[in-house]
Amino acid sequence: MNQYESFERELSQYFTEDLQNGKSFSEMQYFADTEQTYKKQSPVTFFSNLQKGLGNLKFDHIYQFNQYPMQEFFNQFSFLKEEIERYKKMDYTIVLQSSNSMGSKTLEDVLEEYQIKLDSRDKSSICKESVNLIEGNLRHGFHFVDEKILLITEHEIFQKKLKRRFRRQHASNAERLKDYNELEKGDYVVHHIHGIGQYLGIETIEIQGIHRDYVSVQYQNGDQISIPVEQIQLLSKYVSSDGKPPKLNKLNDGHFKKAKQKVKNQVEDIADDLIKLYSERSQLKGFAFSADDEDQHAFDDTFPYVETDDQLRSIEEIKRDMQDSHPMDRLLVGDVGFGKTEVAMRAAFKAVNDHKQVVVLVPTTVLAQQHYTNFKERFQNFAVNIDVLSRFRSKKEQAETLEKLKNGQVDILIGTHRVLSKDVVFSDLGLMIIDEEQRFGVKHKETLKELKKQVDVLTLTATPIPRTLHMSMLGIRDLSVIETPPTNRYPVQTYVLEKNDSVIRDAVLREMERGGQVYYLYNKVDTIDQKVSELQELIPEASIGYVHGQMSEIQLENTLLDFIEGQYDILVTTTIIETGVDIPNANTLFIENADHMGLSTLYQLRGRVGRSNRIAYAYLMYRPEKSISEVSEKRLEAIKGFTELGSGFKIAMRDLSIRGAGNLLGKSQSGFIDSVGFELYSQLLEEAIAKRNGNGNTRTKGNAELILQIDAYLPDTYISDQRHKIEIYKKIRQIDNRVNYEELQEELMDRFGEYQDVVAYLLEIGLVKSYFDKVFVERVERKENKITVQFEKVTQRLFLVQDYFKALSATNLKAAIAENKGLMEVVFDVRNKKDYEILEGLLIFGESLLEIKESKEANPI
Repeated sequence: MNQYESFERELSQYFTEDLQNGKSFSEMQYFADTEQTYKKQSPVTFFSNLQKGLGNLKFDHIYQFNQYPMQEFFNQFSFLKEEIERYKKMDYTIVLQSSNSMGSKTLEDVLEEYQIKLDSRDKSSICKESVNLIEGNLRHGFHFVDEKILLITEHEIFQKKLKRRFRRQHASNAERLKDYNELEKGDYVVHHIHGIGQYLGIETIEIQGIHRDYVSVQYQNGDQISIPVEQIQLLSKYVSSDGKPPKLNKLNDGHFKKAKQKVKNQVEDIADDLIKLYSERSQLKGFAFSADDEDQHAFDDTFPYVETDDQLRSIEEIKRDMQDSHPMDRLLVGDVGFGKTEVAMRAAFKAVNDHKQVVVLVPTTVLAQQHYTNFKERFQNFAVNIDVLSRFRSKKEQAETLEKLKNGQVDILIGTHRVLSKDVVFSDLGLMIIDEEQRFGVKHKETLKELKKQVDVLTLTATPIPRTLHMSMLGIRDLSVIETPPTNRYPVQTYVLEKNDSVIRDAVLREMERGGQVYYLYNKVDTIDQKVSELQELIPEASIGYVHGQMSEIQLENTLLDFIEGQYDILVTTTIIETGVDIPNANTLFIENADHMGLSTLYQLRGRVGRSNRIAYAYLMYRPEKSISEVSEKRLEAIKGFTELGSGFKIAMRDLSIRGAGNLLGKSQSGFIDSVGFELYSQLLEEAIAKRNGNGNTRTKGNAELILQIDAYLPDTYISDQRHKIEIYKKIRQIDNRVNYEELQEELMDRFGEYQDVVAYLLEIGLVKSYFDKVFVERVERKENKITVQFEKVTQRLFLVQDYFKALSATNLKAAIAENKGLMEVVFDVRNKKDYEILEGLLIFGESLLEIKESKEANPI
C-alpha cells in the first residue's frame, strides 16, 4: 500500500469513528483530496508577441517561434509571383487562402494568368514544398521561418490602398488632434461628469425592439455606467503626467467634481499668462507680403506633380498669414515625402518676390546640402540667388557667402545652426523656415525666439513633439496638416522581431535582387566597424559602407554620396540619417535594439524608406532572449500598428500617452493633469482662454438630443471590431453636410460591404443631427405618433414664425407650430409613416431651415 492510500484509510477511519460516536464535523469541502489536488496541477501555456517577464512566474521552457506577419501585395500580382517563386526555391510550403468559393475562383484566375502553378486545392491534403489553395477564415496570413510555411490570405493579396477621406478641414487644432486618440478595451478614460474609469467596450442593448449601442465604463468598486454612443464626445482617453495608471473615481461621491473645479481655478491663472503672450504677439508689427502676382503663379505652375488637396490648403493658409501685417508663426505637419518642402518653397518664393531674404534652418549638414540641391533645381528658371552655410564649406567660401548676405546678394540662405551665429547678418530678412525645430538645442532655441519676434516663421515637422502639439492645440501656434500621401505610395511593411541572421540575409538579398539598397541602423559608434564585418561575413555578396556622427565632414559626405550613387548595397548607420537623407532607392531598413528608441525616432527612421513607388520593409529588432520593458513593448506595438501613410500625428499622440504629459507644462501642473487627465485639462484651459478673450459665449451651433425610437446602430454582424465601431461612430458624429455623409456611405461600402437599414438610418440620423445642431435645436423626441422638435432660446432672434412655415413647406410631413415656456416647438404628425419617410422629412426640414439662416447671415438687414 502506498503512502497516499495509507493516509486516506487513516482519515476515513477517523471520520467513521467520529460519526459512530455522534460527533459532527465541518463540511468535507474543506478537506483536500491530496491525489485530486496533484492531478489538477496541469501545465499552463502563455503566448506573447514579445518576450517579457511575467512578475514572479518562472517558466519551465521558453519556445521561440520565428513567426512574422505576412506582407501585403496591394494587387501587384507580378510581385506576388516573384515572391512565390523565391520561396519555392527555398522549399517553402505556400498556402493561399480565400474566404469562399467565389474568392477561390478569383485567385485561381489570377494564378493562371500569371502562370503560377497550383499543386493542391484540398485543405485536408496540403502538399509540402508546393503551392496550395484552400478556403478558410483566417483574417491575416503568417510566415513561419523555421518550419518554412507561408500562409497568404486574400487580404494580403488584394489589399487596396484605402482612399483617405478627410472631413472638417476647418476643425479647430484641438479637434483635429483629438480624433487620433483611439480607445481599446481596458484603457483608462475620463468622463467629463463622472471622472476616471476603465473602458470595457461597446454593448448593444435592445429595449422594446429598438437596438442602441452603449459604451460601458467601470468605476471604483466595480460600478458601471452605460453611455449612449452619441455622447462619446464626453469620453476622452486618460493621459497622466507620468504615464502611470490612475486611481478610479467613485461614482457620485463628488470627488471628481471638486478636482475639476480646482483645475478650473488653476487654468484661469495660466490663461492670463497665455493671453499676455497673445497680446504681445498681436501688437508686434510684421511685414505684410503682397498678394500673388504673375511671377508667383508662374513659379507655382512649374511644380511637375499634381498637388494634393492638403498641400493646396496648407499653401493657401500660409500665404494668407504672410499677407497679414502680424508676424506668422505656423507649424506645418506632414509625413516624410508628403510635400512639405514644396509648400515651403512657394512661401520662400513669395518672400523673395517682395525683395525679402529667406533663411532655411535645418538640423544636419547632410540635410542642408540636400535642401540646397533641391532648392537650386526648383528655382533654376527664376532669378533667385541661393547659397548654403555649413561645415562642408571652407572658411573662405563661408566668408564670401556672409559678405553677399549682408549686401543683399543672397536671396535664400540654407544652413545648420551656423546661420544663428553672431557674424551672420541679413540685409533684410523676411521669412524663416525651420525644419524639425525639436532637434535644436536650448541655446539655439533662445536665439530663434528672438528672431521669431521680427519675421514670419514657418516650422516643418513630420512627428511633432507633444509640447509643440500642445501649443498648436491651444491656438498659440497656427497649424497646417498634410495627411494625404502622394499617389503610388504604399505603407511600409513593418515587422517587430528578435534579431535573426537568416531573416536579415534573406531580406537584404531580396532588396538587392530588385536593384534596391538597404539601411542597417546600429547606434554604437565604437563597435560599428565590427558590425560591418559581421554583416559582410553574413552577406558576402553585398557591398557595405558605414557612416556616423564622429566622422569628418568630408568622409561623411563622400560615403553618403557613394551610397546615393549606388556604390554600396548596405549603409550601416547611426541615427544621423534620422532627418532628411532622401534616397528613394533604399527601401529596406533594419533597426537593431529598436526597443531602446523613442516612438518619434522610430517613426522618423522608418520614414527613410518607402519614398518611391516600391513596397518598402522595416525590421525593428531586439536582442534574442531579452525580456523587454512594458514601455518598450508599447512603443514597438504602436509603431507596428501605425503602418498606414500619414501616421505622424497618431505617433505623437500615442507617444504622449506612453510617456505622459508632465514635461509639457512643467512639473507644477502634473498634479492637476493627473486629477482630470490631459485632454480634459487642455479643454478647460481652452475654455478659460476663450472666456478671457471674450469669446466664451460665442456659440456657432447647439447640441441637439435626438430620441427618435428608430432602430439605428452598428450590428456586430456588420462591424465586429470594437475599435472600428468607435472610429465609425466618431465619423458619424463629425458629419457636417451631405458631402461628408455620402463620403462616409462610400467608405463603409468600401471597407465593410453592403449595409442593412439599421446602419443606413444611423448615418441619416447623423446628418439630421448636424443640421439641427446648426439651427440650435435643443431636443427631438418621439412619443407615439408625434415627434416634437424643441428649439433653443437663441432661435428667437434667428428665425421668424414664417421661416419655420417656409422650411416645413418643403417636407411631406404634417406639422404644427407652438410655443412652450417661451421656446419654439414644431410638432410633426408621423402616424402611418415609415422610418425612412420620417428621417427624410426631418432632413429636408433641417436643411431648409439652415439655408434660411445662412441666407440671413449673408444678407443682414
